Amino acid sequence: MAYQRVFGIVLDSVGTGAADDANRYDDLGSDTLGHIGEDYAGNLHLPNLARLGLSNLRDVPIQGVPVVKSALGCYGKMAEISAGKDSMNGHWEMMGLPVKQVLDTFPHGFPEALIHQIETFSGRPVIVNQPYSGTQVIHDYGEEQLATGALIVYTSGDSVLQIAAHEAVISVEELYRICEYVRGLVNGPEYLIGRVIARPYLGSDRDHFTRTANRRDFSLAPTEVTDLDRLQLAGYQVIGIGKINDIFSGTGINQAFHNESNQDGMQHLLDVMDTDFTGFCFMNLVDFDAMYGHRRDPQGFGQALMEFDQSLGQVIERLRPDDLLMITADHGNDPGFKGTDHTRENVPLLVYSPLMQTPNQSLGTRTTFADFGATILDNFRITPGEGESFYQTIKND
Repeated sequence: MAYQRVFGIVLDSVGTGAADDANRYDDLGSDTLGHIGEDYAGNLHLPNLARLGLSNLRDVPIQGVPVVKSALGCYGKMAEISAGKDSMNGHWEMMGLPVKQVLDTFPHGFPEALIHQIETFSGRPVIVNQPYSGTQVIHDYGEEQLATGALIVYTSGDSVLQIAAHEAVISVEELYRICEYVRGLVNGPEYLIGRVIARPYLGSDRDHFTRTANRRDFSLAPTEVTDLDRLQLAGYQVIGIGKINDIFSGTGINQAFHNESNQDGMQHLLDVMDTDFTGFCFMNLVDFDAMYGHRRDPQGFGQALMEFDQSLGQVIERLRPDDLLMITADHGNDPGFKGTDHTRENVPLLVYSPLMQTPNQSLGTRTTFADFGATILDNFRITPGEGESFYQTIKND
């Protein structure tokens, strides 16, 4: 008997150790969960994730997170095959669309011709135009932007073009309009960029600038059909929470909720769990990445994980007998590693249902994130496009 509702939670950037190809990305030695555990020196308390098998799936357990003798569900890891280590790549691959083409990155800033187009359309000068930490760039240039009305344009090691602006100087609506225009400039063939990100902020001076929850991602539209489309075309409901709707440009999604924070996202999830639907609810919790990974803040990252773990207990309690819960991540962002960019890591895979027939099974290391979506489609008796289903291990009959 198929699970009637599948809930997929993506813990944005919560990697579990360097992938086999990490050397290609200069990420050997990265381990988001491992380094957070070390920083907490055994005081990282994640009882709900632990009983799902979070340390069981690792070669070396996370400090403070015990290996359990009998995990509630099944556990494993997933390796990424997409080119790059951005959120868009990871989510698309989970939904059966690995990103095979290498997207453009700009380690020395964007071409002057592109910057000129942005300036001409917006009527505003562009400042910075180089790779930068998102919080550091508003600290260093926010006062200039506040005084001049310029656009802070910056990038990272990923295929992203980010535009930061103070909401009192450039309204959120205007910033979105500018980003929509830029999105149209970078869909190829001259420039092919994964995401254009609006980064509004508030505050009176450099010591008080903070990014707001009005961030919006203008992603490259999926280039082919995804598993979300397949579910929707088969008549199932698809619900997106957090930046899921942005990542897939709204395609394949029936209903979307914007998150103000991880806690807000978890409340959206609990609200959805109280409704009757048949299909897939897909959620991204971005605070781990945006607030702690990029800022290289292991203490804040760990605290956010512990807060999520508390809310996870409520989710587990509310699962109906024919619900399936799947928890994973889209990449790493090791707060104990060099730099401020994402890290090429394997991601955890935790799967649980009250009716699962054979819990406490290892799912091994899946050779692509696409196995995640293939399993969901298999549950609903839909033929997957990519990936190998592990439904037979987690089935409820």
